[in-house]
Amino acid sequence: MKREEKQQLISEMKDVFSKASLVVVALNKGISMAETTELRNNVRADGANYRVTKNRLTKLALAGTPCEAISDLMVGPTALAYSEDPISAAKAVVKMAKNNDRFEVVGGVMNGEKIDVKTIESLASLPSLDELRGKLVGLLQAPAGQLARVTKAYSEKEQAAA
Repeated sequence: MKREEKQQLISEMKDVFSKASLVVVALNKGISMAETTELRNNVRADGANYRVTKNRLTKLALAGTPCEAISDLMVGPTALAYSEDPISAAKAVVKMAKNNDRFEVVGGVMNGEKIDVKTIESLASLPSLDELRGKLVGLLQAPAGQLARVTKAYSEKEQAAA
């Protein structure tokens, strides 16, 4: 990799670390290319991103960002999952770690605070932002539907009485 490419990668990653509300660090202990592709697809489907990078370049990119606290986790064959939504990245990575003993979540950072594996697993068990929005819409629509049925029943009752 040329020096200019490295500088561009560091710049891109600095931007990612500045915007992401959650960054999860995982150890890749020899998962296959097919498993990596499946993980990438699952992470993207959940609205997050997954990236394998060189630790030295990642540490340079972490410097001066809210995610700098995870710099010490960049040891060995690491991968990063990140998202602006604090649930998305956690879901796919934790699912992969449960299904594959060669993939291990080691920690992360959320909104500038370093978090441990248990916190990441807790985040993964929460409903996603889209799921919460769907539930909220359902809750808001239910009373309106009930009100419409009650209004219709009253109007039918008045018409029957007349």
